[in-house]
Amino acid sequence: MPAQHPFDLALTDPRLDRAMRRMTLTGVLLVLALPIARGDSVWLGALPLWLIGMPLSSWWALHRFRLPRFRSPAIQVIKTRRRSFAQARRRPGARSVRCIARAA
Repeated sequence: MPAQHPFDLALTDPRLDRAMRRMTLTGVLLVLALPIARGDSVWLGALPLWLIGMPLSSWWALHRFRLPRFRSPAIQVIKTRRRSFAQARRRPGARSVRCIARAA
């Protein structure tokens, strides 16, 4: 199976993808470099939301809300350790009529 990029870039416009990437990176740099960008505005509200959160969500929407496919080794270990036995079942007739009469 060939290795795939976490997002399928064939379905998106590369210019728009590059613009979203630059806007997100610019927002992150502004929030890290300028203390005022970590605050809030009376008109806009929380500035990190508008500088980082909104470009990230629009970039994610550009890729049609796909999540990156990262395989962790812990999940593969759990899958290999599972037993392949069938689940235990109750025997028919294990309950007697006498037990049901006592409950009533």
